[in-house]
Amino acid sequence: MRVLIAGGGGFIGSHLVDRFLDRGDAVVAVDSFVTGRRQNLEHLSGQDRFWLVEHDVTLELPDLGRFDVVLNLASPASPDDFATMPIEILETGSVGNRRLLDLATACEARFLLASTSEVYGDPQIHPQREDYPGRVDPIGPRSCYDEAKRFAEATTVAYGIHRGTDVAIARIFNTYGERMSPFDGRVVNTFIVQALANLPLTVHGDGRQTRSFCYVDDLVDGLMALCDSDCRGPVNIGEPTEIPVTELAERVIEVTGSSSAVSYMSLPDQRGGDPQRRCPDIEMARLALGWEPKVGLVEGLTATVDYFRGVERLP
Repeated sequence: MRVLIAGGGGFIGSHLVDRFLDRGDAVVAVDSFVTGRRQNLEHLSGQDRFWLVEHDVTLELPDLGRFDVVLNLASPASPDDFATMPIEILETGSVGNRRLLDLATACEARFLLASTSEVYGDPQIHPQREDYPGRVDPIGPRSCYDEAKRFAEATTVAYGIHRGTDVAIARIFNTYGERMSPFDGRVVNTFIVQALANLPLTVHGDGRQTRSFCYVDDLVDGLMALCDSDCRGPVNIGEPTEIPVTELAERVIEVTGSSSAVSYMSLPDQRGGDPQRRCPDIEMARLALGWEPKVGLVEGLTATVDYFRGVERLP
């Protein structure tokens, strides 16, 4: 197949580029490199089935030919990005997603939107099922990302119903692994950077708030299965095991062999902020895609720490 991956220079996007190439497909990666990183694709230099196009998907797309699959992973997605580029995030989820949908529709291609568990907001049911409509603050500190993805989902569904586009939506939960940017404010990489420097691991609140952490190889398996299926979704793709943030910090200290301790800080204003619990119900992914995660937390953290020590050259 010929595949377009918007956001192909990003953490998850670059792993998808590799996976499609490994199975023999041709891939065009489109990235503005606002948050994507060129080093994530450097190993593909000279690959004759790979093309890199530096472009912002909110602008008119150049003529890139026809595609069998179009995947949209183009969006800044870290807490730091929410504070510094909210308008760009909103434009990417609206204008950018629609440009990619128009391309997929014209090509009669399969379109996959990488959405997010953020559409559930601060949920009142646990774990979160795909039919739960969520509880999102439209003007809170995370609203630019939450609402961009909610709008992108609505647009994607509308194209599927009214224009006959072959669409799919994946709701991605917390993911970690190689090629994460060390300093973008996400909890796993923040803890790893602090631990490798033997600094205190900063936990906000009492640390009992929970998350579920999916290793990137497992996530990519799920996205590939959804892409190759006829399932529209939305489908939750994530690790269904919840752990408290304090336990995550302790596991990072163990894996790194750090002398760090856990330091507790007061919570920031929580209006529209981080939810207390976030965990996917993945029954749909199991039934429709035959997918569930396989990599345990310690195994995934070990690989991630090795990457940070090697490629990122952290202590």
